[in-house]
Amino acid sequence: MAGPSEPPYSGAPPTDPRRKLLLSAGLVGVLGAAAVGIVATSDAGDSEAADTTAATTTIAAVVESVAPTTTIADLPDLDGDIGQNEAETDDDLDAGRADGGCTIGALSVRYGSEGDGVACLQDALRAEGFYDGESDGYFGDSTLAAVEAYQTDNDLFVDGVVGRESAIDLDIWPDEESLVVHTPPPAPGATDLWGVELSPVASAGDDAPPLPENSGSGRRVVYDRAGQRAWAVSENGEIIRSWLVAGSKYSNEMPGTHTVYSRSEMSTAWNGQAWLPLMIRYQKTDIGHIGFHGIPRHVSDNSPYMTTDELGTRLSGGCQRQHMLDAQFMWGFATIGTTVVVT
Repeated sequence: MAGPSEPPYSGAPPTDPRRKLLLSAGLVGVLGAAAVGIVATSDAGDSEAADTTAATTTIAAVVESVAPTTTIADLPDLDGDIGQNEAETDDDLDAGRADGGCTIGALSVRYGSEGDGVACLQDALRAEGFYDGESDGYFGDSTLAAVEAYQTDNDLFVDGVVGRESAIDLDIWPDEESLVVHTPPPAPGATDLWGVELSPVASAGDDAPPLPENSGSGRRVVYDRAGQRAWAVSENGEIIRSWLVAGSKYSNEMPGTHTVYSRSEMSTAWNGQAWLPLMIRYQKTDIGHIGFHGIPRHVSDNSPYMTTDELGTRLSGGCQRQHMLDAQFMWGFATIGTTVVVT
């Protein structure tokens, strides 16, 4: 049952009557969802009320009938291979490699970082022929120059920061699977604390993994990049729902406290090649918006970009992909002004 501070959930997202698109059984069926009847719009702007009537159709039909528009600060939504690595924090991952080799031991190391992770990086750069200094564990000028040279030579995003992509290329990235908690699939028809059906990768209440440390307080969404997991938390701290997502390959979701500022029942990826259903934006970057949305569909043939089994792995260019049942829940929970804490 929802607490006094939680409004009842209607089981269907608000709709923008300007253009309504029924996500067909094929849209959710491929993803393993049991529910149909999600309504979405092709407009990439904020949802608004309007007294108009529109036809019901499938996502595939939109390709032929509607050209999506962008009205949010002239920026695209990030999902897809954008080939870049943005700034990251130095938070400990507490995970080694499966083969026992050394790792950077953090989400990133950069100029000024110190410790065993930096020494590991220096050893790896030396083995590749880009560093000839001492492995002293300090990320100074010589290490920065070696990192930038390595990134340039290997066609990586050149920023001098060793995050996921550079660390994977150097074989010093922690074992990601060890950070991801997979909960047992819920029983058919099981619901969360709002009474909304759980997806195969969702749980609720005491069955959900604990919240990350220092993940805020009050009513909020929490997204943990290392664990590729989201939580919806009530005002009194109850875990209404928790589920796996597929987040960014580039860790460009900046940690900290954000606010939902825009929502679209249907949007498109930065390259125009994917439909992004139930987009909820909470972060602006120099190259586009980051937010939560349902698993994307190819514009070309309406096929999904990934399977349910791939949730919990990093596959996007910035956004957090969700099973459609989780995306439906988020659409009801994360209204404009909702706090999003990224850890």
